[in-house]
Amino acid sequence: MRTDGAIAIVTGGSSGIGLSTAELLAARGAHVVIVARDVERLEAAREAVAAARRDESQRVVAISCDVGDWEEVRTMVTRVEAEVGPVDLLMACAGFCTPMRFTELPIGEFESHLHTNLLGVTYPARAVAPGMMKRGHGHIAMVSSMGGFVGVYGYSAYSPAKFGVMGLAEVLRCELKPHGIGVTVLCPPNVDSPGYAREIAMEPAETAAINGSVAAVSPRCIAEILVSAVERGKYLVVPGLVNGLLYRLKGLFPELFFMIFDRDVAKTRKAARDSVPS
Repeated sequence: MRTDGAIAIVTGGSSGIGLSTAELLAARGAHVVIVARDVERLEAAREAVAAARRDESQRVVAISCDVGDWEEVRTMVTRVEAEVGPVDLLMACAGFCTPMRFTELPIGEFESHLHTNLLGVTYPARAVAPGMMKRGHGHIAMVSSMGGFVGVYGYSAYSPAKFGVMGLAEVLRCELKPHGIGVTVLCPPNVDSPGYAREIAMEPAETAAINGSVAAVSPRCIAEILVSAVERGKYLVVPGLVNGLLYRLKGLFPELFFMIFDRDVAKTRKAARDSVPS
């Protein structure tokens, strides 16, 4: 898809992958609408995106919206179409993770994860798809996660929601392709963002052991991969050689995959027991 001159909505656009994606699209000549809930952070993000524009004629708009609320999303898309124009590109980047064990995670967190991470992708896609179908072109990109095809210890709410994004992406790829609409789903590793800093501060030791000591990737790096994939019309994007191998290993040899995870969990729990004075 051609991003130069496109009208793009970027959800989760006030920080992390979303903000970096919005800046990159602006630098490529797109008109960009960033969407998030926090008004103050949105305004700061809008200024950053506007500064990244290739040309001052490009529109940069910030709209406060809860992407997990259908009425708010529908109103937001209607406003974008009226003020900026028909939506060519949706970048659904909103999401968060609260890593805790299944029996310790407050029940409301399960609802919040589905609200933001799954419905927060589904609703914007549902709002823009009919218009794209009428026009016969467009692209919908959504951010899942490595946790979207791997059920990781401590991701008891996050992984189910991101697995849902993977399923949604597969359905939309099939249904929208005949209408000239592309679909991209991105499965990034850990990304160096404020949200990830919050995660590592609270994640169980077993989760930390599985994630390993690999450094988190910058949001800018992931945004470049995502935008490039959209421009090339690529469907599934799993950044990094190791992550790509893990994706295929899970599909081909799930027993080996589970054995590796079980080993990491067992070692961590043993170390915790050994550290307790007798």
